[in-house]
Amino acid sequence: MTSTAPCAKIRLTHIITGLDVGGAETMLSKLVSNQNRERFELEVICLQPNGPIGERIAAMGIPVRSLEMRSAKGTLPAIGKLAGWLRRSRPDIVQTWMYHADLVGGIAARLSRRRAVAWNIRNGTLDSQGTKRSTLQVVRMLASLSRSLPSRIVCCSENARQLHAGMGYDADKMIVIPNGFDLDQFRPDPAARRDVRDELGVRADTPLVGLMARYHAQKDHGNFVEAAGILSKSMPDVQFLLCGLDVHSANSELMGYIAKSGAADRFHLLGKRSDMPRLTAALDVAVCASHFGEAFPNVLGEAMACGVPCATTDVGDAAYIVGDTGRVVPPKSPEELAGAIRALLTSASADRLQRSSAARQRVQEHFDLPLVALRYEKLYMEMAGGRN
Repeated sequence: MTSTAPCAKIRLTHIITGLDVGGAETMLSKLVSNQNRERFELEVICLQPNGPIGERIAAMGIPVRSLEMRSAKGTLPAIGKLAGWLRRSRPDIVQTWMYHADLVGGIAARLSRRRAVAWNIRNGTLDSQGTKRSTLQVVRMLASLSRSLPSRIVCCSENARQLHAGMGYDADKMIVIPNGFDLDQFRPDPAARRDVRDELGVRADTPLVGLMARYHAQKDHGNFVEAAGILSKSMPDVQFLLCGLDVHSANSELMGYIAKSGAADRFHLLGKRSDMPRLTAALDVAVCASHFGEAFPNVLGEAMACGVPCATTDVGDAAYIVGDTGRVVPPKSPEELAGAIRALLTSASADRLQRSSAARQRVQEHFDLPLVALRYEKLYMEMAGGRN
């Protein structure tokens, strides 16, 4: 008699450095929201105190725990505590996210005799100017440990894979799984275009260029603002929308850049917002101005899913993401960035419509969230011995 009893669920524990808003944290949230709960039993553990992404994940009914690490001094106690948790929960798969979680989670998994460990790498550049010395030390340590601690290493971009293989990570264990995007959440929305312009107090036909990014040296707001000032000289009707953590008028450094641009009245600083799909869909051009650290800029995929063409610096896998649907320029090159934005804004209407359609189609074909989630699930099934 053939047994019809269902297979036991695969116990999967995600371990991440923190759960504040960020690219890796958001991707983790999107991934667990799309994982098959009939096949996987999920848990999320963060090293640092919990944050808004952790609250979002917990609201899905997924257990979230924090090791409450607040400094490097807590590393050894955290490893011991985490190893104890893993001994009790006995996950079949441990997936770690970002360098410090790769280190702490990898060691704790070994101490608890969890062998099926996947690291997740999110950085596309590592240099002494843009990366903390302590982080570089962790990366070098991980390169040595990559031959013994993880069974697989997931990179979110080909750029990240090549960088870390060159730094000594075990290349044979590496696979690339890109970030994924929710095409129902990020989509073309004519009503948003009208409503956001009403909110900003500008005409319905005003060209709107946006930089959606937290204020950080990596994102290079100065580059964007300088490019905007250059563009304003030839296109006086263009307005510029900026939103993200610390993107507000109390930011003296940002306001200094804007004052020097000669176009201060064209900028709209919205700070941290919860309606990113609406704001993104309102744009005529989305910009990524970053100059280091990016592996797979999420803002590009989100904008393209909304049918918004992108002007981006050549960081991480940005050129691959946009393909021929946008424009790519070198980092720290405001003249060229301004030219790329201008070219997208002034192209013929038929060309703009074609780019809009092609941008969304590219996300559908390569970065649709359910397809990306399936690639992770296939990896986990292989690591669990092909259970189904």
